[in-house]
Amino acid sequence: METIPSGTLTFLFTDIEGSTQLWERQPGAMQAALARHDACVRQAVEARGGYIFKTVGDAFYVAFATAPEALAAALAAQRALQAEAWGLTPIRVRMALHTGDAETRAGDYFGPALNRVARLLSAGHGGQTLLSLATQELVRDNLPADVSLRDLGAQRLKDLHRPEHVFQLIAPDLPADFPPLRTLDYRPNNLPAQTTPFVGRETEVAAARQRLLQPNVRLLTFTGPGGTGKTRLALQAAAALVDEYRGRGVVRRPGADRRSRARRAGGGERDGRCGAAGADAGGDAGGAPAREACAGGARQLRARDRGGGGAVRGRAAGGGAAPQAAHHQPRRAAPVRRA
Repeated sequence: METIPSGTLTFLFTDIEGSTQLWERQPGAMQAALARHDACVRQAVEARGGYIFKTVGDAFYVAFATAPEALAAALAAQRALQAEAWGLTPIRVRMALHTGDAETRAGDYFGPALNRVARLLSAGHGGQTLLSLATQELVRDNLPADVSLRDLGAQRLKDLHRPEHVFQLIAPDLPADFPPLRTLDYRPNNLPAQTTPFVGRETEVAAARQRLLQPNVRLLTFTGPGGTGKTRLALQAAAALVDEYRGRGVVRRPGADRRSRARRAGGGERDGRCGAAGADAGGDAGGAPAREACAGGARQLRARDRGGGGAVRGRAAGGGAAPQAAHHQPRRAAPVRRA
């Protein structure tokens, strides 16, 4: 029976970049290409003591007892993949390594270390191998003679409160130049960092993301009684869409919205003056506050917390007709405080 590594481990995650498109274009050739890919990765990791605890599609999840073994496996796998003649199915595999403790259960691993290496993997590009700071500290004094590590700086990864200092594996026979990492720093936004993990409601987040990616949907409003988690859900939906927009993700604080409504009521500001999206006061007939909305334009995504209740009306970047709400609320005049 195979011994499952435990304790402090180094995890290697791999994934083929753009595999869905390759399957769509060349389904027949991809069957053979995937078999060759699997053989290259499996041989590299098993020869260096790696424990493959899961495969999902074309992704490998591997645990190693030591960080140098994990790095050697990643290097060998990338070199083997680079040497292949892929023809119509150019296979480019991104890899990520991170070291940490994990809980072992039924041959699988669970814990924050797995979440961090998964997010690190999603930031990379095909052919690129990324290391966390924890792994870099364990391998930097034992690198092969022709291998170095490029410092990519501290990066904010999606859903992780603490930024990760990222390093890239550099070898003379492997590609070294890649686009910027797919991190929150590459997609500028001012979405607030969350101090707790988002648990549950994956179905709702996926549904919101799917709706906002539809070309005829410019507005999505979350409504419901106070305290049901509308704010957190909307922020998570906005974070899930950061990579889809070339502009910024924006969060409007309730206080700023109240001041804006007061200025508009006094004639000092008109709808649409807030860049791609303006704001109206509103509420549903039953009095349930509409606290959150995500407005998706051609270049911008904006999430707003409407503390006093209301819906957001927006315009796509560059102008155009006001978008229709996916869940719009009847308009209601906003009260104006007088001295």
